[in-house]
Amino acid sequence: MTAAEHQPARAAIIDGRAHADALGARIAQQVQDFARHTGRRPGLAVVLVGTDPASEVYVRSKGRMARKLGMESFEHVLPETVSQAGLLALVEQLNGDDTVDGILVQLPLPQGLDSLAVIEAIDPAKDVDGLHPVNAGYLASGLPGLVSCTPLGCLMLLKESLGDLAGLDAIVVGRSILVGKPMAQLLLAANCTVTLAHSRTVDLAGKVGRADIVVAAVGSAGMIRGEWIKPGATVIDVGTSRVPLNGKNHLVGDVDFAGASLRARAITPVPGGVGPMTIMTLMHNTLIAACRRAGLPAFN
Repeated sequence: MTAAEHQPARAAIIDGRAHADALGARIAQQVQDFARHTGRRPGLAVVLVGTDPASEVYVRSKGRMARKLGMESFEHVLPETVSQAGLLALVEQLNGDDTVDGILVQLPLPQGLDSLAVIEAIDPAKDVDGLHPVNAGYLASGLPGLVSCTPLGCLMLLKESLGDLAGLDAIVVGRSILVGKPMAQLLLAANCTVTLAHSRTVDLAGKVGRADIVVAAVGSAGMIRGEWIKPGATVIDVGTSRVPLNGKNHLVGDVDFAGASLRARAITPVPGGVGPMTIMTLMHNTLIAACRRAGLPAFN
C-alpha cells in the first residue's frame, strides 16, 4: 500500500458559490418571465440605518445582485439618529408601495431602536428576510410563507448534496431566530430527526457525533471540533468569526474545518459556503413574494 493510500479521504467541498450561481441563473430567467406577464420587475427595498461598514457592504452587495438578476433595487440609508417613529414610517411607506415586493431592514440596528417592533411592522407578504412572527408561525405549521434566507440556503445545499433527507439524524447547534430555530423547522419538514442544541447543551460532542447532518450556527470560532464529527456526516458551517493570524484577520467558521474534513462526507468552507447562498435566497424570496402578490405561480 502506498503512502497516499494511507491518507484518510477528505470531505467533498460543498461549493456555495457554484450552487448560488446556478440558482441565480434560474431566478434571472424567472424574473424575465415575471416582467413579461406583469409589465414590471420584482422590487427589493433594503433599509440601512447608520454607517456600519460591514452592513454597508452587505447592502451594496444585495443591491448589485438584485440588479444583476434584472430586479429593481431600492436602497434607503437613514442616519443613526433616526427615531423609532421615523424608521417605522419608512417601513409603512414601503408596505404600501406597489413597486416593492420585498423589504429587508439590515440588522443589527443601532442602540435605541427596537428591532422586533420594526420586523413586526413589515408586511409579512413582503418580509423577504423571513423573520416576521407570521412567517415564523407559517414555517412551524407547515404552511407556505417566506423562510429566513440563511436556513433556506442551507437546506438547498443539503438537498443538492444528499438528495432525500428523510430519516437522517440532524443536529443544529445554535438557537437564534435568524438561523437555528428556522433551520430546525426546515429539517423537521424534510423528515429528519432533529436535535436543536446550543452552548449549554450537555454532552454536545456526543450529540454531534451521532448526527448524519451537522449545522453549526453559533458564531464561535472552532467550537465544533473535528473529532466530534461522525464519519460520513455532512457538515454545514454557518458561523463566521474573524481571528488574527500572521498579523491579519481571517474569516473562520464554527467548525474545525481541517479536522472535520478528515471525517465528514461533505462540508461547506468558510468563506465560500453558506454566504453566497444567503444572498441568492434573498433574491429567491423576493421573486416568490412578487409572484404571490401578482397571483402568479411561485418560483421553486
